[in-house]
Amino acid sequence: MLMKFTKMHGLGNDFVVIDAVTQNVRVTASMARRLSDRKTGIGCDQVLIVEPPSEPDIDFNYRIFNCDGAEVEQCGNGARCLARFVQDRRLTGKNPIRVKTSNRVIELKMENKTQVAVDMGVPELEPANIPFEAADKATLYEIDVDGQTQQIAAVSMGNPHAVLKVDDVASAPVAELGAKLESHPRFPNRVNVGFMQILSRNEIKLRVFERGVGETEACGSGACAAAVAALEQGLVDSPVTMQLTRGNLKIDWQGAGHALIMTGPAATVFHGRIRI
Repeated sequence: MLMKFTKMHGLGNDFVVIDAVTQNVRVTASMARRLSDRKTGIGCDQVLIVEPPSEPDIDFNYRIFNCDGAEVEQCGNGARCLARFVQDRRLTGKNPIRVKTSNRVIELKMENKTQVAVDMGVPELEPANIPFEAADKATLYEIDVDGQTQQIAAVSMGNPHAVLKVDDVASAPVAELGAKLESHPRFPNRVNVGFMQILSRNEIKLRVFERGVGETEACGSGACAAAVAALEQGLVDSPVTMQLTRGNLKIDWQGAGHALIMTGPAATVFHGRIRI
């Protein structure tokens, strides 16, 4: 059969978005890998699927597959694209909407034609719930990588993140150290790794090595995690402007127990059909 899809991106983090509300399709890990392949498929960092709601108080289910076929819990840039997708495809007239990921419900609001605000929920800092192996909760943890000690913050935004403070993101060992931390045994579900450079009390520059993908041009949940880490360490004040390769996100978090709001762009690249 021919399946309709839409190619979208949030600050260069690109997605294949599939409507499983009006189409009878079931995306599997192997299908996600084929769709993600940049030489033999459509090409993307993640495949996003919009499904009918599984509960009466939500509007859609939201599933995410990385390009390696692994289904993951959260994608902030993808969430903004999802909000624009369901509006553009007239799957709903509601604004905001509530969508359910594999482990939380988030709220998405179109601010205008391009900007979307996402209520990402309350950040999780308890090690066992990230999950991260540590005796006690701390602002910073020491972790051994090839005999060298690295200091990281550990945060979950619905998916696990390790955040390191660096002097210069341009020269940070994102590919090498990111890959080693991604599969570190203290993160049983693997981890996304953020490298942040503090520019001012309200600005951070960020690069992210995404779990199952590698470095991407933007990572929404990674930007949220980095902002939380920096705020917890007293390095910045909210709201924080996160500078990514292709543009900025605004992160507003008022501290423990409060939901985090991420605002940024979502863009449609093209629509197409592919035989599956």
